[in-house]
Amino acid sequence: MKVTVVGAGAVGASCAEYIAIKDFASEVVILDIKEGFAEGKAMDLMQTASLNNFDTKITGSTNDYSKTAGSDVCVITSGIPRKPGMTREELIGINAGIVKMVSSSLIEHSPNTIIIVVSNPMDTMTYLVHKTTGLAKNKIIGMGGALDSARFKYRLAEALGAPISDVDGMVIGGHSDKGMVPLIGKAARNSVKVSEFLSEERMDQVVQDTKVGGATLTGLLGTSAWYAPGAAVSAMVQAIACDTKKIFPCSALLDGEFGLSDLSIGVPCVLGANGIEKIVEISLTDAEKTKLAESAEGVKATNGLLEL
Repeated sequence: MKVTVVGAGAVGASCAEYIAIKDFASEVVILDIKEGFAEGKAMDLMQTASLNNFDTKITGSTNDYSKTAGSDVCVITSGIPRKPGMTREELIGINAGIVKMVSSSLIEHSPNTIIIVVSNPMDTMTYLVHKTTGLAKNKIIGMGGALDSARFKYRLAEALGAPISDVDGMVIGGHSDKGMVPLIGKAARNSVKVSEFLSEERMDQVVQDTKVGGATLTGLLGTSAWYAPGAAVSAMVQAIACDTKKIFPCSALLDGEFGLSDLSIGVPCVLGANGIEKIVEISLTDAEKTKLAESAEGVKATNGLLEL
């Protein structure tokens, strides 16, 4: 298993580190446009190999996509954050250009790869890769729901006073503060619905805290988070590499599922050796259906800003 991570920033480096430590990949290639940056990150990570007891080979390269040849999975973290004074259209235009170039360069050297998109706005960038690469739709996956669900479980465990291993919960919908739909009605502690333990008010607070999870961290850190996004990606890559058939909520191109078509949005997916093995159409309440439909409209509006 060879994995490429494009973007050697905090998220990309964390992703590469977690994949290496889990020791399921033979090689991880880190690519970055900044001269020497990926090489330095790779060398630093390799110097932890004897300490963390892994044998994964990590190499870095400055924008040389030939080094990524034969990658089974490619992760795209490239792009810029929105800066003061920058319009949403400008951000999308810049990141769309980056993601389009990166994905085409990756496929040129690894035509059978599976692509995981992390770049923001994530659902729209995932949709862009679908529309511009020609890869089978099961081989293009957006990361968002896996991260949002991890944040949901963190907030649930906090509210319940329970170990996270005892908690299960899922977030579907768009990867944005307004778009995500935490399925609080299905959340459980060791198969017991959380409504047995928490008041309606406390459950509402868990939902709201989950939806602003990214913004909360940005306010505290002054930048986007990296540990949890890196871990979310590495878990998805591991499910693909080891063909585990685990279910992750992730951004998939829909064609009638959940009554939605022609957009990528977070839904439960079985991940395995073929990428998205199956989209799981779970039953939703009328309220959940309405929220998912509203989220889809928001994603479609953002997709409309793309120049396809």
